[in-house]
Amino acid sequence: MANDVLRAIDAVLVLGVEDSSTPEGQAADALVSQYDLSNVVGRLTNVSIAVSADVQPFYEIGSRYPTHLRPGIVRVTGSAERAHVNGALLRLLLGDGANSPPAAANFVQPSFNLVSTLRDPNRPDQSARVTVFGVRFDHWSYTIPSGSFVMEAVTFQAMRVSYEEA
Repeated sequence: MANDVLRAIDAVLVLGVEDSSTPEGQAADALVSQYDLSNVVGRLTNVSIAVSADVQPFYEIGSRYPTHLRPGIVRVTGSAERAHVNGALLRLLLGDGANSPPAAANFVQPSFNLVSTLRDPNRPDQSARVTVFGVRFDHWSYTIPSGSFVMEAVTFQAMRVSYEEA
């Protein structure tokens, strides 16, 4: 599977709650239940998941080259060009801020897991899965171009990411 090429049109999006005991998880769990988002909610096109680590070199006195590379802050971000535009997505982005006026002065934004399953049409019994944990939507845009169909985009920040082959 390491030599296979998986295309973005083969990815699907599933939303799931990471920890329903936290305020963010409770808000996300309520939305998953309300909009029945436990199944596949859409296809992803032009998906981008970026993991950056702020690696810091450590130099000993008198040393020209670093003796250690120390791990720094790990940041997981990403975007998807195509996602469903519906009330659920707006509620995910805004949290309780979608209600006017909000129920409380301070409200949490829901956090979710994004699971992308990648399949090769030539090998339907094999798949790879990229799971992004603790996702919070950072930016959402809705574009109505003239003479075309509606496009929407979303960017996100996350806690961590995993990859596994099935």
